[in-house]
Amino acid sequence: MISLVVVGAAGRMGRAVLETAGADTVFHVKGGVDPSPRPGWAGDLPWGEDLSRMLARGDVVIEFGGPEAARQAARACEAAGAGLVSGSTGLTQQQQAAVDQAATQVAVLRAANFSLGVLALRQALQAALPGLPGWDVEIVERHHRLKKDSPSGTALQLAAEVDAARPSTASSLRHGRDGSLGPRPLHEIGLHAVRGGTWVGDHTVLLAGEGEWLELRHVAQDRSAFARGALQAARFVAAASPGLYHLEAAAKLTS
Repeated sequence: MISLVVVGAAGRMGRAVLETAGADTVFHVKGGVDPSPRPGWAGDLPWGEDLSRMLARGDVVIEFGGPEAARQAARACEAAGAGLVSGSTGLTQQQQAAVDQAATQVAVLRAANFSLGVLALRQALQAALPGLPGWDVEIVERHHRLKKDSPSGTALQLAAEVDAARPSTASSLRHGRDGSLGPRPLHEIGLHAVRGGTWVGDHTVLLAGEGEWLELRHVAQDRSAFARGALQAARFVAAASPGLYHLEAAAKLTS
């Protein structure tokens, strides 16, 4: 059985992880960490703000608490010998450095998006790009009105992977089209963020050629999709050697 501690436990993703893990006999939820008081739905689950007081060697932390929570979780996991699954986006260089340092001592898996469907979208995009040289790429993402970072970490990852797949070009990101003059520059990557309502997550990659176009799209209908991916990552981290991993490694596990 894998012992879990969830950081950001009172948030949308934290709650989804707790609910999904509670229905899976592979996991024992050891506690929730969040600055908010323990919600009524958490029952008698051990709760607090200090992650280090809950951790023991061999535990796995799943973190969706924000950039600073990611840094603090990385330091606590490194000190305790616990694995880390980190999903917060928008980290500063200093915060990312703490995660990288922890990965020299414990297994750390970082992902901007834990949906296995988004992973499939990324893989489909990588398969399509070599056959579509010179096609324009635009990325549109939609999220709920309360999302703090924009564009999403997933959209930025998609853009970076498009850029890396075209090493001979001089791609540049364009955030929206406000104030732009003249034709669209060759090899530009457009990024468009939409915020409103309760959209869980919607990412579309548009590939436009001469007289034809292709659309690759993933829509998350419920946060349980991300929670299942995070728990798949926790299974991987629980048995992995120290190092910094990505979701591709966890996706290879069989249930």
